[in-house]
Amino acid sequence: MFKNYLTIAFRNLYKNKGYSAINIGGLAMGMAVAIMIGLWIHDEFAFDKYHQNYDRIAKVMQTGNFEGQIFHGEYMPAPMGNELRAQYKDDFKYVIMSSFNGEHILANGSNKFTRKGNYLSAEAPEMFSLKMLKGTRAGLKDQASVMLSASVAKALFGATEPMDKIIKLDNKHDVRVTGVYEDLPYNTEFRDLSFIVPWDLYVNTQDWVKKAIDNAEWNNNSWQVLAQISDKADFENVSNKIKDIKLKHAPETAFFKPQVYLLPMSRWHLYSGWDKNGNLDGRIQYVWLFGIIGIFVLLLASINFMNLSTARSEKRAKEVGIRKAIGSMRSQLINQFLSESMMVAALAFVLSLLLVVVLLPVFNEVADKQMSILWTSPWFWLAGIAFSLVTGMISGSYPAFYLSAFQPVKVLKGVARVGRYAAIPRKVLVVLQFTVSVTLIIGTIIVFKQIQHAKNRPIGYDRNGLITVNINTPELYSHYNVLRESLLKTGAVIEMSTSSSPTTDVNSSNGGFQWEGKDPNFKETFGTIAVTHDFGKTVGWQFVAGRDFSRQFSTDSSGMVLNESALKYMKMKHPSDIIGKTVKWNDTPYTVVGVIRDMVMDSPFKPAYPTLFMVNYDWANFINIKLNPALPARESLHKVEAVFKTINPGSPFDYKFSDEQYAAKFATEERIATLASTFAILAIVISCLGLFGLASFTAEQRTKEIGVRKVLGASVANLWALLSGDFVVLVVISCVISAPVAYYFLNGWLLKYEYRTNISWWIFVSAAVGAILITLLTVSYQAIRAALMNPVKSLRSE
Repeated sequence: MFKNYLTIAFRNLYKNKGYSAINIGGLAMGMAVAIMIGLWIHDEFAFDKYHQNYDRIAKVMQTGNFEGQIFHGEYMPAPMGNELRAQYKDDFKYVIMSSFNGEHILANGSNKFTRKGNYLSAEAPEMFSLKMLKGTRAGLKDQASVMLSASVAKALFGATEPMDKIIKLDNKHDVRVTGVYEDLPYNTEFRDLSFIVPWDLYVNTQDWVKKAIDNAEWNNNSWQVLAQISDKADFENVSNKIKDIKLKHAPETAFFKPQVYLLPMSRWHLYSGWDKNGNLDGRIQYVWLFGIIGIFVLLLASINFMNLSTARSEKRAKEVGIRKAIGSMRSQLINQFLSESMMVAALAFVLSLLLVVVLLPVFNEVADKQMSILWTSPWFWLAGIAFSLVTGMISGSYPAFYLSAFQPVKVLKGVARVGRYAAIPRKVLVVLQFTVSVTLIIGTIIVFKQIQHAKNRPIGYDRNGLITVNINTPELYSHYNVLRESLLKTGAVIEMSTSSSPTTDVNSSNGGFQWEGKDPNFKETFGTIAVTHDFGKTVGWQFVAGRDFSRQFSTDSSGMVLNESALKYMKMKHPSDIIGKTVKWNDTPYTVVGVIRDMVMDSPFKPAYPTLFMVNYDWANFINIKLNPALPARESLHKVEAVFKTINPGSPFDYKFSDEQYAAKFATEERIATLASTFAILAIVISCLGLFGLASFTAEQRTKEIGVRKVLGASVANLWALLSGDFVVLVVISCVISAPVAYYFLNGWLLKYEYRTNISWWIFVSAAVGAILITLLTVSYQAIRAALMNPVKSLRSE
């Protein structure tokens, strides 16, 4: 019986090649999208599971309430590690102190380059369960040691044995290679961890870090603390035990009610952010979004199958009648049609795998992933088979039950007309298809509009031709004036300065400020950036009032420049209220010399942070260089590199363009927009495939009607309008339904951005017009082809 089902199924597929191609191709596209989205979701949930202790590792975090807003942060004071080890030793297996992942210079003789790495406590390799290729996980016990990733070891030493070799770190520390570990996979928090240096080396060579530990500075939150809880502990209980540790050691912070807690590694990636109410948020919203999109795209492909199968039911009505007349039961007919649909689904699944193989490299590039098909995973194949069976069952359920219900007497008499309401289910499904598709189109337009809105935002400085160089070596710290003069002499540089933060970040914030008229109950925090005199001219500050720092005024060594947000934050109505006045920071007086327009240094989707700029040459972390726009960038960079190699010969010349750094802030949103637009296009294509098939069937069904109308004088345009009109009406209904649905969800999405675009009426009109034009293009071919047919051929026989 089953063989008979397959034989009939193949005959039907071969006989109706066009419909078969649309059915199988549409389902394959839907399945391919669902498989790729499934791989993406699997990769998201697999993030950080490389570490064997994944379910026991956590970040030590702190939260509080500042000016009515709940905040969360992973920045911790230096004494936190020792305190947790001493007071809660039964709750923690490891407590790891860490610097934040930064760029450092590694050198082996003349072979030198910049890589990202961390200063970490000696137990870190064990906690992270690093896979050691050479040496052991205990390799950081010696202060002057370093552990390298396999790729960095190869880059430094080639085929030479790296163990026990000496390399130079940041042109100032000689460290011995004590271990080589396997490169961490792409889907981990520490994928850029190219090397590890002992935390003790960091403490004993950085006076400010040692001072923070020795003096128990609990208000200096400049580090990260990672921990692994003991086997008998759980995150919630340990969090409850340690929640008041910050308040206990820094009672002056009571005004923002700080609480310390543990954030499990399982939530680092998907719950990496917080909403306005302080609730965990993050990439999980995109997991849900793409999961829903994947389901809908697959649903669209299934709708095509149902529509075309029911539309062609009359073609198989006599087959059903004959089968019933010779004794076939309805259950057998249902099994026949379900087996056909499952066979189509199986063929579509095979084709979808081929599509995924071809498209996955492109998808990886767009999604910033390194995914592959899980060929060896039994779960993948079980999911794929179940996926095909369920899809086949869903896709074939309606036609199976619909066709099997035909009465044989009526069918064989040729009167099995199903009535005026037979097309309603098909129309409902078409409306559903285009409602989903148009909603995706509207969503894509609004996402791109939001990105462009933020990109067009005035940023308060000129980032064109501005480059940033990290200060990692003693030579760059101690030769500022020589470096600046040498760069200016080349003619390739207009201006040069240093700062404690790059132009695309505010790395430090502080409180403890006093000014005239300040509310004594107001607990403030400002972004604080130390700069040299020439910073404003380098970045192109835009002054609202006052002036820039100048060497002509000796008092500017204790000067201060505010941004507009700081002015408002201080409750000042006009710049004249603060210029020339004194602002004290920890009892050190500063004179405000100017107010500038807000520089967008953090997220382009948020208001500018209230920020203060002060002259301080000792806090320099970054060199800012403004290239001469009159010269080609490549020529200018060549001259700048020559100067750096003269003054800092032991280090490579590594730089970043500020405009590229700023553009990177849009990466997540642009990636989501690109993926969403791709899926929207695929949804439209799948919907149009079904529409094309239905238009073809409609034209075929109405062949005689078209012939009669032509004989009676109907023009091609009249017939085109007749055949296209029904489909256009359905799409218009879809547009009407999709508009409020899209508005509801997208308005909610935009609310998470403080700096956001508006949802304009033209977006809905554009999406509707586009959908209608696509519909007309899709059905016009079949409509015009039918209208041009010779009526003699369509009317000459029954």
